Parts: sequence; C-alpha cells; structure tokens
Amino acid sequence: MSQTPIADPGTWIRGVTIRQPWTTCILAGKNVENRPVPWSWRGLVLLHAGQATERAPLRDPLVATAIRGRTLHTRAVIGVARLTDCHQDTPGTPCSAWAHPGAHHLVLTDVHELPLPIPWLRGQLGPWRPPRDLVDQVLLQLPHLRPPAT
Repeated sequence: MSQTPIADPGTWIRGVTIRQPWTTCILAGKNVENRPVPWSWRGLVLLHAGQATERAPLRDPLVATAIRGRTLHTRAVIGVARLTDCHQDTPGTPCSAWAHPGAHHLVLTDVHELPLPIPWLRGQLGPWRPPRDLVDQVLLQLPHLRPPAT
C-alpha cells in the first residue's frame, strides 16, 4: 500500500522567532505579534522562542498576568499558530491590547501549545522555512495539523 507523499514543509508552513516573554504570551492569548515591516505570508507558523528574553516587559501587568506560572522556554519551538492577517492600525484605534502603535500586526489565531518544547537553535525574526525533520517533530505532538497531500 503506497502512502500519499506529504507536501514539502516550505510550501505550507513557516517559522517565526520571537523573543520571550512574547512567545509565551501568544500561547496565553496574545493575538498579535508586532513587527517593523509587513509580512505577505499567510498560513501556519511555528512559534520559536529565541535566545533572548526581554526583561522590561516582565514588569508590564498584561504580560505578567499572561505568563504567570509558565516557563519561559528559549531556543525552542513551543507552539504553532495560524497567521491570518498583517495590518497597521488606524491611529488611536488599536486592534488589540497587545498592538503597538505604528507596528505591523501579525494577526494570530488557532494557537496550539506543544506539550514538549522542541529544542531549536536556529531561527530568525523574519519568516523562515522549517526543515522537514523539525516539522515532523511538531506533527508527532500535534497530529491534527496535517499538511496538504501532494
């Protein structure tokens, strides 16, 4: 019995590296990620917690409430989300409590936390193409996120 080949991960999923505590905030309900430039990619993104942890946001009540009791993993893929939009707000009308004025807001929905973080030392702040072995590890933990068959 032949299996249907799975699509190349680079065609249906991307990775995004986000500094902590912001990556964990997304797992806890942060629905936008602020970026300096717009993104054209729409679809699934691996949430990769980068090496750095920003200390100043830890004192923000919104952030502190979101991350309370959670581990701030670094250098690991900790979840998956669906990127559905990228926009800038009209001045004075933020789309979310998490939106920074003037930033491009990546709108994230359908967020899934990985039961076990996957160590990953590479990444970049722009969208990146995850290798098949990394995507396979994610799909072992979140099998309902099946890629399209080719």
